[in-house]
Amino acid sequence: MPPSKASPVTVDFMSRFTASEQFDKVFREGMSLVEETANYLDGPGRQDARLLDRHGAVAYATESMRLTTRLMQLASWLLLQRAIGAGEMSQDDVKKERHRISLADIGRGKPLNGSEQLPAALQDIIERSLSLHQRVLKFDAMLNMQAKAEIAAPAPSPVSNQLDRLAAEFGVRS
Repeated sequence: MPPSKASPVTVDFMSRFTASEQFDKVFREGMSLVEETANYLDGPGRQDARLLDRHGAVAYATESMRLTTRLMQLASWLLLQRAIGAGEMSQDDVKKERHRISLADIGRGKPLNGSEQLPAALQDIIERSLSLHQRVLKFDAMLNMQAKAEIAAPAPSPVSNQLDRLAAEFGVRS
């Protein structure tokens, strides 16, 4: 018999989110961008960098580091969310890993002297990584809001549940 009092139902946003087409699209986009960036930086990017003057070369090196750091943090976040959604990690593992990922400090940095010389291909990858970063920040905020709501919601009392079940069984109204 159902309990006599309606209990609030918590929707597991994480499971729904990681199983969604939207998450899959973002996940594939993120992993593809990591691969595209590696291919560019190891190939045409090296040739593009040789054409820059000293200021442009420093800007290129700095933006490349910012880009790879941003993408590694985003990929880590995406992989962590997928593992959580699949139930592949314990809550202790999740807590440890979440502290290693920092989404806050990987956005657009300060403007650099020589950045106007950056190759168009690198600028395009940077802009797409920043766009992905903004979407991941929104998803992360939604997940954090749910986690806070779950912590704030009082857990149902096992004694209360048992009393409700017995009351319903014996036809007693509370």
